Amino acid sequence: MPDTAESKLIWWREKPVWIILLLGFSAGVPLLLIFSSLSLWLREAGVSKSEVTYFSWAALGYSFKFVWAPLVDKLPLPVLSRLFGRRRGWLLLAQLAVMASIALMAMTNPQGNLTMMAVAAVMLGFSAATQDVVIDAYRIESADERLQALLSSSYIAGYRVGMIAAGAGALYLAQGFGSTAEVYSYTAWRNTYLCMAGVMLVGLITTLLISEPTARGNNSYPYSAKAYSRFFIAFLLAISAFVLVLLEAPAAPVAFAGVSQHVVAFFYQALVLVVGGVAALVVFSGLLRAGLVDRELLAESYTQPIMDFIRRYGRVALWVLLLIGFYRVSDIVLGVIANVFYQDMGYSKDEIASVTKIFGVLMTIAGSFLGGLLTLKYGVMRMLMAGAVSVSLANLAFMWLAGIEANLSALIVVIAADNLSGGLAVAAFVAWLSSLTNVSFTATQYAVFSSLMTLFPKLLGGYSGVVVETVGYSNFFLLASLLGVPVMVLIAFVARRLK
Repeated sequence: MPDTAESKLIWWREKPVWIILLLGFSAGVPLLLIFSSLSLWLREAGVSKSEVTYFSWAALGYSFKFVWAPLVDKLPLPVLSRLFGRRRGWLLLAQLAVMASIALMAMTNPQGNLTMMAVAAVMLGFSAATQDVVIDAYRIESADERLQALLSSSYIAGYRVGMIAAGAGALYLAQGFGSTAEVYSYTAWRNTYLCMAGVMLVGLITTLLISEPTARGNNSYPYSAKAYSRFFIAFLLAISAFVLVLLEAPAAPVAFAGVSQHVVAFFYQALVLVVGGVAALVVFSGLLRAGLVDRELLAESYTQPIMDFIRRYGRVALWVLLLIGFYRVSDIVLGVIANVFYQDMGYSKDEIASVTKIFGVLMTIAGSFLGGLLTLKYGVMRMLMAGAVSVSLANLAFMWLAGIEANLSALIVVIAADNLSGGLAVAAFVAWLSSLTNVSFTATQYAVFSSLMTLFPKLLGGYSGVVVETVGYSNFFLLASLLGVPVMVLIAFVARRLK
């Protein structure tokens, strides 16, 4: 082997590897506290399936993080940025907000105050997504190029371990504290979520102990305090216009001409989101024309990353964005209702935790490594197609599981197939997303891609409980599988155009 710096690299001696592992753990904890663990809590508290899956929308912060990612990148925080630096200051704020949100969820009994639980879940989604933005930036800036692949692997490993802690760990704790499907105990779930807030100390302590990265002059703030303040205020006013539209929008119209009320509600909510977005743009544009926003700061934050992508991909750009937005629709829509399905089939929380959270996560990691190796050998577009096909086929296995009595061996087989295929698909997808970014705009462009890839699937996933209540589990799993067919067609089309 040539005597190069790469050949001499001993990964366990590289400090950034361990830092990113711990930060990855911190990033992995919040997600399942909004999704699967919360869904079981709500079901035990007597919340309906449709209301449970609506809570998946609380994680839409992950899908809209591109909106405020440039602010995190550009704006200094009073006191915190001066004491800790650009990245550590924002990271500390985000982690404290995550802990506070989890604690607020813990102190809220959904049986008596479902609205407050929704508010706390939204706060957690927003703060956790902000933490992700900062960790991505820190990872890129904390080491040179030769370590980036290693840091990505370290981050994924830490993230998955965090998911085990928040998924399996939370279920074990809730059952141990005394809450079961037969006997609901708010105290048990309160103590569980307070423990999860304490688990976040791993990331908080890491942030306090690490050094601020110095790459790319990341501690410099070239604009005046007034320019940053005006930019932030304009952003808040625009977001306020968006929220106001959502709050003041009238209820969805009634069903008509044989169209289901749920279908009408979905398209109506989508329309409300579009109108809210337009209102936000109108407000921000008005403030820009009034001279209250620095045009150069705006261009650096938003315009240049978007225009760069459009210039590089031209007419194919729209199709690329559509593929990003819908590639994971099949597995995410199914994942929203999965824990409720396991419980309805008669599996205990211990079985769900052991098989779906621990064994399943290990299978996902194995699938990710397999996907990475196969992507290197066969190319990213071929593996994108293989991932889409395997995920759709794995969804069909849930139809079989829904048609038999609770059987632990059958559950293990289905979970192995589902998570291996999901890991393979995600590995190929992340490799493709990384190839789409320009190194000059990595943070913002990747935030756009990673937000877009979950936005539409999560919007659809919010209705999965309604669909299950209407057509049953078997037909729902068939529909989830069929959602992958248009994705396969889109992959084939984009692959030809990109050539």
